[in-house]
Amino acid sequence: MLLVFLVVFILPLAAHAAWWSWQDRPRSWSSANWGSSGLLPPPAAKPEAVVHVYAARVGRWRGIFAHHTWIVIKDKGAARYTRYDKVGWGSPVRTDNWAADGRWFGQVPDLVAAIEGPDAEALIPRVRAAVASYPFAAPGQYAPWPGPNSNTFVAHVLAAIPEAGVALPPTALGKDFRTDGSLAGLTPSRSGVQFGVAGLGGLTVAWIEGLEVNVLGLVAGLDLRRPALKLPGFGRIGLPLSPVGTANARDAAPPAR
Repeated sequence: MLLVFLVVFILPLAAHAAWWSWQDRPRSWSSANWGSSGLLPPPAAKPEAVVHVYAARVGRWRGIFAHHTWIVIKDKGAARYTRYDKVGWGSPVRTDNWAADGRWFGQVPDLVAAIEGPDAEALIPRVRAAVASYPFAAPGQYAPWPGPNSNTFVAHVLAAIPEAGVALPPTALGKDFRTDGSLAGLTPSRSGVQFGVAGLGGLTVAWIEGLEVNVLGLVAGLDLRRPALKLPGFGRIGLPLSPVGTANARDAAPPAR
């Protein structure tokens, strides 16, 4: 068991840490670029309704193993996008604090999932209701590890729209922190089951989320829909998945980065 743990969890994480240390990254919050990445067109150029999920590596050493995720919506014909994040300071649930497609600590985000048109119109009211009902929205109710954090928040919202079929990347540390406090239940996509203890450890078996083993927040496993490995640090490595679809956008995941 120790050998398996070393090979599956520690070696990939160490390899990614070595690669990460050689990259040119912003050294401080103030020096990082937080502006638009240019992934989204102006709202006027995209009149249809939109539900997008984005993920970007977090800053400094934490980027070795973790992504920050957020959700973006736009009503049909709306003049602007609306972005929802959870952060670790002040009032944690934030609306439009950054550009909808903004960089995170200088990192260009990946589009995890895109639901657009009439399907998005049907989902948007439930997205707003899930944001409003998030149970860890008070100041101080944020923990980078093992949660509840930004990824716990997005997983909570996605659980309200299971037909969207969105799976967060395995490096979305905190996504497995169950907001209802239970030890077992359905996954956010309702396509399988999940067992876990406060995000610190657990097992997920689902069609959308795949097979995942969580050890201290690090996730290893397999993508069952489109063959791929899920490794700590690196994330998903395998056949590419298209994030663009309808309310059955079930092939969504960012590339390893």
